[in-house]
Formats: sequence, C-alpha cells, structure tokens
Amino acid sequence: MQKHLIETAAASQHVGYTVALARSEEEIREAQRLRYKVFVEELGAQIHSGTPDHDIDRYDPFCEHLIVRESHADRIVGTYRILSPEAARRAGSYYSESEFFLPRLQNLRGRMVEVGRSCIHPDYRSGAVITLLWAGLADYMVSNNYEYLIGCASIGMADGGHNAANLFTQTCSAHMAPAEYRVFPKHALPVERLASDQPALVPPLIKGYLRVGAWVCGAPAWDPYFNTADLLMLLPMSRMNPRYMRHFIKAAEPVAA
Repeated sequence: MQKHLIETAAASQHVGYTVALARSEEEIREAQRLRYKVFVEELGAQIHSGTPDHDIDRYDPFCEHLIVRESHADRIVGTYRILSPEAARRAGSYYSESEFFLPRLQNLRGRMVEVGRSCIHPDYRSGAVITLLWAGLADYMVSNNYEYLIGCASIGMADGGHNAANLFTQTCSAHMAPAEYRVFPKHALPVERLASDQPALVPPLIKGYLRVGAWVCGAPAWDPYFNTADLLMLLPMSRMNPRYMRHFIKAAEPVAA
C-alpha cells in the first residue's frame, strides 16, 4: 500500500480548511460536481460524462482525488486529480497523451505523476486554497518518492487564442524544458498567426508552476472541448524551489488540537 502523509491522523488543517485525498465515492462525486460547476457552467466546456452535473471522464476511476474542504460550510472548494505511474499503466496512458505526443518522456514514466482538472470554487479563490492544493501535491510526491510531476495547464481562449499565443512567445522561452523533455501537440495552436504586441496575462496556475520551478515542455495544444490552449508543464522535484517546498510541507502539517 502506498504511503500518503496527508492521510495521517486527521486531514491537514489551515485557517478553516482541510486538505486530504478523497476517501469515499461521495467525496469524489462532490469534487466532480465542483469541476462541472467551474468548467462547464462558468467556462463553457463541452463535456459528455453521462452523469448530469458531473465532470467525469475515463481517467477518473484510476485517479486519486485531492480535495480542499472548507470546514464551516463543510463543502469541497478546491480539487486536483492525481494519476500515479502505476495507475497510468492500468489506464493505458496519461491524460496528457490525448493532447501531446510524449515519446521523449518515455524514460520518466515509472517515476512520473500526472495532475489535472485543477479548479477552485469561485467564492474561494484565495491564496489559502491554492496553497493547500500545492501542499497536498508536494506531500504526495515526497511521501511516495516520485521524482517528476506533469500536467496540462490551460489558458482560456475567449479572446480567440491571442493571449495564449502571447504568453507562449513572451513568457515561455525563459522556462522551456531541455530538448530531451520536449513534447509535441497533436492539435497545435497557430501561435505565429495569433501572437500580437499585447502584454500576456499569465493565469494563476501557470504562474504557480513557473514559480516553483516547472518547465514548459513545448508549444501549446488546442483543446476544442474546453476551448483552451494547454501547455504541458514538467516539474522535476529536484528543481522545486526549496523555499516553496518548505512552505508547502509546513502548510500540509496537521495543526495541534
């Protein structure tokens, strides 16, 4: 059985919130309802899960679901799903492989965790919730001795993709992965055609990835179902900024009663 420090004793606590892996089918369903609220109702994604008001795809049964619960209202306000290397083998692939060709990451697969479907309830988009989600992820990686974390980070395309193109051309070159870790989009965003002189707006999730030391693995892919431009991010745990690692691990520690 894998060891998860965030499941010890009680869930980790931080200013009225708890963070833990979902322990029941109902908690997973609640996380999927939050995903539906954010991705479909708020952002207009087109999904066909077969279950009304839930965002569910074929990877969900193989994933562990990290949740942040607001203690007073007793509801899930943030979630991230986690696909371990062992679970990816059972699923037949990583989710990222629906958008990118990953041959250059082949040698990392046995040590590589994929995360995705990150979202926070619109009433709780504060630093506390995203910090706890990152704390839970960092704790999961350290507890299980995984070395690499990958995930698709999305940029909305309500503007037709101009900001996504600007972000890639203006920001990503300074954070590009070495050539041996590059990936290739299956449906590439036409960056050169969409880029303009407007300063790029960096979504908080991508800003967080770059801040902790993640690389951008290549050009963005277009996801027509979520109407987003997605960047594949790769974080070798050895590159994580030590200051952030200490901060996240401290945030995940249980608070004494």
